[in-house]
Amino acid sequence: MSPGSGRRWPGAARTLATQALLAAALPANLAVTAAALARGAIVGAPARETPDRPRTVLVSGGKMTKALTLARAFHAAGHRVVLVEAGRYRLTGHRFSRAVAAFHVIPAPDDPGYVDALVDVVRREGVDVYVPVCSPASSWYDALAKPVLEQYCEVLHGDAEQIGTVDDKAAFAAAARASGLPVPDTHRVTSAAEVEAFDFPADGPPYVLKSIPYDAVNRLDLTPLPRPTREETAALARSKPIGPDTPWILQAFVPGREYCTHGTARDGRLQVYCCCESSAFQVNYAPVDEPEIERWVETFVADGTYTGQYSFDFIVGDDGALVALECNPRTHSAITMFHDQPGALSRAYLEHAGPNSARPTVRPSATGRPTYWLYHELWRMIRRPASIPERLAVVLRGTDAIFDLDDPLPFLLVHHLQIPALLWRNLLEGRDWVRIDFNIGKLVEPAGD
Repeated sequence: MSPGSGRRWPGAARTLATQALLAAALPANLAVTAAALARGAIVGAPARETPDRPRTVLVSGGKMTKALTLARAFHAAGHRVVLVEAGRYRLTGHRFSRAVAAFHVIPAPDDPGYVDALVDVVRREGVDVYVPVCSPASSWYDALAKPVLEQYCEVLHGDAEQIGTVDDKAAFAAAARASGLPVPDTHRVTSAAEVEAFDFPADGPPYVLKSIPYDAVNRLDLTPLPRPTREETAALARSKPIGPDTPWILQAFVPGREYCTHGTARDGRLQVYCCCESSAFQVNYAPVDEPEIERWVETFVADGTYTGQYSFDFIVGDDGALVALECNPRTHSAITMFHDQPGALSRAYLEHAGPNSARPTVRPSATGRPTYWLYHELWRMIRRPASIPERLAVVLRGTDAIFDLDDPLPFLLVHHLQIPALLWRNLLEGRDWVRIDFNIGKLVEPAGD
């Protein structure tokens, strides 16, 4: 290997080793998939509901497990599902799901042709409802597309004003305070100089810097401020890409237990809700009951008359006080916890209950099994053999979020087509990667989305 080749192919050895590990798992996955397909040929496909009004539902974000979860729910409830994804992920394993009637490749959300491509799919497929399963970058573009798409179909997404508010951490905090809801002290900053000049309270909590635009790398850095010296504080601030076009926030740090939620709302009414404990690299979901958090979410979406999917992060402080940290206006992967009630989930998404309806909010069932991603669990076992008993307990208590006995191809093809193809592509393009996210169906890259 030449001296420069390591720069041309960053992480080549790691990529090849990862491909070897995936290849080693392929025979077992093939055997499980073949057995599931043979069973299906004998017992037949599971019965589907017959809705009063069958619809064609367009679901974006086809590479992600949460899109597969929704596709399966709509299909089981008797609807027709069309899946779309950008060209980079055209080999998503989810396109081969029995729940997917049609799959289309569309441009990336920031492409000038994105809206026209969505309109083309909507018209060609006779779409009745568009349910965006957004990446962090695409929720804004789907909001801009909404008024155009609404000429042809219903769009279950917020408008530009709503998405602009909740996707901006500073604006979100201001909106929550206006509704009388607790949030940490939050300040927008557009330069390192503002951080250096900030009057940190001598006896108050530490603060952390957070990027308002999604930042896959810096979002994990919660270094407390101020640092021991003014020079160290200034150095940290200057190390971040803070500017007028990339604003950040200074936010009071609240120690405690962190929770994440998913909520689907229609005209201010919370129709789907779940809550679970959260972590930085979350790939395990189990529901928890935190009534105060649910009331917070209900109040916020009602006050703003929100429609769409909204995921909130909360901290219950060491003193028991609750604050909301941020809102991400997109489907949360915790939606996988609804795997055992597809009919209820589908109806909550597609039917207008009305603000005074007695229909209860759909929550994870009491008997539902927590969700995990098996290949993530296997990787944890390989990296830390001492964790094998703990990881096996997770597997035995829960259910894989991708595998379905009646729909096994996505489980085979996500792990042995979609991800290997992305690894080969990165290797050939000389692109580095940080980790594999089987949940999102992508390689996490430095400065990626």
